[in-house]
Amino acid sequence: MTKKQPKDKKHLTPDQHEELLSTLRTRFDKHMHRHQCIEWAQVQAKLEAHPEKWWSLHQMEQSGGEPDVVGHDQKSDEYLFFDCSTETPKGRTSVCYDREGLESRKEHRPKTSAIDMATEMGIELLTEEQYHDLQKLGEFDMKTSSWVKTPAELRKLGGALFGDRRFGRVFIYHNGAQSYYGVRGFRGALSV
Repeated sequence: MTKKQPKDKKHLTPDQHEELLSTLRTRFDKHMHRHQCIEWAQVQAKLEAHPEKWWSLHQMEQSGGEPDVVGHDQKSDEYLFFDCSTETPKGRTSVCYDREGLESRKEHRPKTSAIDMATEMGIELLTEEQYHDLQKLGEFDMKTSSWVKTPAELRKLGGALFGDRRFGRVFIYHNGAQSYYGVRGFRGALSV
């Protein structure tokens, strides 16, 4: 039996919605160290009040990101979701940093860039600070690496930043924005 797709591709079917809700709740309960002092009922209420965010969370999940709550901004009253997969999400690898990097390649261009893909998904790349915050919650990118949001002044010089964890430490490196590797992708953030 085929699941009925909604008319608007950026909305989930009731079955997709329920499946995602169950997955997020299970992950939330399993990893309480990521969101101490946050109650699931509050997160769910915020999600239900912002149905436009479900599609982005679904895209994060479908591409292997395993999104989970990692914080709550008291000022904006928003919950913050990060991709918490152990390695960079499998459905988001082999991408240049941004469109400019992609277009600068003369040959062997990947299909898209991290920035383009994140924009299409309705999420943001993790900043360098957010990447370090994520690494305080566990050990991530021990075999892979993830592009992180790169400051404009560095990007103007042709570079882009990525991070990983090796030898028990978190490293932030630079590379040409046009480069791409099978083990480098990106992690996203979504505020709800």
